Amino acid sequence: MDTFDKLKLLSDASQYDLACACGTRRGTDHRVRGKDGGWLYPVSLPSGGHSIMLKTLISNVCVNDCAYCPFRAARDVPRCTIAPHEMAKLFIEFQRREKLIGMFLSSGVVGSPDGTMELLNGTAEILRRKYAYRGYIHLKVIPGASDAAIEHAVSLASAVSVNIEVPGEKHFTTLSQQKDYIKDIIHPMRHIARMTGKGMKHSHVRQTTQFIVGAADEKDSEVIKYTYELYKRLNLDRVYFSAYQRGLGCEKIPGEQRETMNPEDGFVREHRLYQVDFLFRQYGFCAEDITFDENGCLFTDRDPKLVWAESHPEKFPIDVNKADKNTLLRVPGIGPTTVRRILEMRKHGGRLSADTLPVKGKRLALAEKYLKYGG
Repeated sequence: MDTFDKLKLLSDASQYDLACACGTRRGTDHRVRGKDGGWLYPVSLPSGGHSIMLKTLISNVCVNDCAYCPFRAARDVPRCTIAPHEMAKLFIEFQRREKLIGMFLSSGVVGSPDGTMELLNGTAEILRRKYAYRGYIHLKVIPGASDAAIEHAVSLASAVSVNIEVPGEKHFTTLSQQKDYIKDIIHPMRHIARMTGKGMKHSHVRQTTQFIVGAADEKDSEVIKYTYELYKRLNLDRVYFSAYQRGLGCEKIPGEQRETMNPEDGFVREHRLYQVDFLFRQYGFCAEDITFDENGCLFTDRDPKLVWAESHPEKFPIDVNKADKNTLLRVPGIGPTTVRRILEMRKHGGRLSADTLPVKGKRLALAEKYLKYGG
């Protein structure tokens, strides 16, 4: 294959790794194929608006046995690798034509973790040194990489990620016999957290991770507990959730053995986990606030915030004219933007009522069940 054919294959392979701020599904964020075959992903910018990012593997060769992965060693699929100088040159050409915001670069394990990190870090180093590129680079840290290789990646990248995949060693051992959960996954995440902590030299570098939801027999309660602890203990920037897609794994994958395996159920579950993640990051919720059914699962018919409100009738109604920010954020139908508007209106002497509340339609009908309009 020539370089562009390799890029087409490797860009397609990268769709299974969501640990960057890229959309992948039609109907939400639309990825588009670039002129030379690479997939370009829309990215929301902190300042508002969108830009695009090149997302690809540098190699889909892999020596690992991860049961959920379509590119594990036992699979008979086309394999290829792009050399660092080729990948860097391709990206710069893309960047000049497409005005990219950056690159997300991942890989299968080619020979050894550190050998693979040489490919990833080498690409980033060429971009930084040869091409003087100062834009966004997200590098995947390969499980089992040495501290030195991780430190090199952090020195070059804008963001890094180690995919945690499942909540805990017990579930991890059902999916891989070659990788060590503590040594290969948790240790690198902790090491990155130390290097990127407040006041450290690389405090500007973000760390993210991803769960494969439904590959093992994990409960939602376990995923959510781990997610909360990752934010609290390791100061992660984002946690991503990817619903396991049936048929990609080997025959004995735990998630395939469930009696009910409707693919849509997996995507609903993924959606509810993202809602909880948003409650952690934007609404001030903690793990203890999340309610589950008797099996440790989130309720699929209601969002987690509504379930919390229904479980705590003693907290309501809330006086919209007196409640503080954190209390208002607990009201179903009201989000951070609406709360900011409410506080701004109150600041300027406005007294809110159902007619002046800055929320309309179904959201207003829902919120009013939990509000009162005292003085």
